[in-house]
Amino acid sequence: MIAFAKANPYFERLNTCLLGLSIDSNSSHLAWMNDIYCMTGIILPFPIIADRNGSIARKYGMISNDVSTTETVRNVFIIDDKGIIRVILVYPLNVGRFIPEILRIIQALQMSDCNHSSTPANWLPGQPVIVSPPTTFPLLQERQNYINENNNGMNWYLSFENPKPECLNKIKDD
Repeated sequence: MIAFAKANPYFERLNTCLLGLSIDSNSSHLAWMNDIYCMTGIILPFPIIADRNGSIARKYGMISNDVSTTETVRNVFIIDDKGIIRVILVYPLNVGRFIPEILRIIQALQMSDCNHSSTPANWLPGQPVIVSPPTTFPLLQERQNYINENNNGMNWYLSFENPKPECLNKIKDD
């Protein structure tokens, strides 16, 4: 909770809202929030939903019956503005979440959506993206010529371009 609270400004810059879900009670959440504030001075800037009966956690597959019938695994769901789950990360109980990777995933999704492209393995903001493959043979030939002239790909199905400036501005992470 503390790490997400500290990273909240980065999520906000990406037009992303955080939401916590816990099978603990609202009283427990208030106690956590108070302890966090008293020990660190940090106020959690996002809501935490009390899912006392675990119905939401079960619907989202957050309770691993192999581990426990009452404890949730550490899940991260990235849900877009249309309510579609785009990414699910599942961390075991004993492994903390890696917030820089979560931020990178959000940036990659936003870049892919804005640029109508894909991001390659190990992509970082500002790096080239994969151009969508051509859909006709004449476009394939045009792409192959473009790759040969610009040395920006391996073949018609794997070529790269710099992201559109308007897309770069959307995901800028100061």
